[in-house]
Formats: sequence, structure tokens, C-alpha cells
Amino acid sequence: MGTRLFPTGANIFLASLVVGAMFGIWLGYNPSSLSPSAYIEQQQSAIRALNVSMPVLGAICIALTLVQASLVRHSRASFYLLLAGAALLIAAGLVTKFGNQPINARVITWSATAPPAAWKEARDQWWHWHLIRTMAGLAALVCIIAASLRPTTMGSAPNRPFG
Repeated sequence: MGTRLFPTGANIFLASLVVGAMFGIWLGYNPSSLSPSAYIEQQQSAIRALNVSMPVLGAICIALTLVQASLVRHSRASFYLLLAGAALLIAAGLVTKFGNQPINARVITWSATAPPAAWKEARDQWWHWHLIRTMAGLAALVCIIAASLRPTTMGSAPNRPFG
């Protein structure tokens, strides 16, 4: 049990932070009602704060999920739940890389006082990709938590991160 304690607890913690950031953006920052200047300023601030740190945290989370999967490989259900969680995190990362970040690269160059004519289309595309990655992230978190709480095949003690 001791060898699983750190990766499991760290994985739940980090996955919760990463997916919580996605969920928080979905919950509180829907840009549809913002003026062009407010949208650009908000988006540029988020890009500066999150564009590097979130992919790094996501990559660490994927690695921890795979480590945790290797440690519970004797429990097929937990193993496959963790592989599914890792695949969903990878999917969220790919959506970010090829959906959100190309839009971020354009938005970061915009002037809040002179938005481009197609700013609404970029905003709506970004939001579409964000919803997809948030759903993938939430599903990944469910898989990680479910795998972490499942009883192991080596006894009746649950594979819990803290005891």
C-alpha cells in the first residue's frame, strides 16, 4: 500500500487542480456577454497566466496517472480506469494544443482598443474547444477518482490515497 500512497494522492490532488481550473473557467468566465475590449483583456491575462503552466501541470498529471496505473496493474478495473483517465487527459491536452492555443496565439497580439472584425468568431471557437477539453478533463477526473477508490484484487482494503 505504501508504494501507492504518494502517486495516488498526488495524482488526485494534481488532477483536481488541473480539471478544477478548466471547470472554473467554464463556470465563471463564459465570454459571450463581454465587450470586445473586456474579452481581449481577460483572455490575454489568462493566456499570460496559464498558457505555459497548465500544459506542464497536465503533462505531470498524465505521467502520474500512468505511474498509478502501473502500480495497480494487478487490478484490471483500476488499471483500465486509469488508462482511460490518462487517455482523456491526453485528449484534453490535444484539444488545448490544436484548438485553444492557436486561437490564443492570435488573441495575444490583439489590441483591446482595436479588436479585429472576426473577434467574435475566434471567441466562440475558443469557447467551443474549451467546453470539449473541460468535458474530457471532468471524465478523466472521474476515472482517476473511481480507480483510486476501488478495492484492490489483493484483498478487501480499498486502494485509497490516504489510508
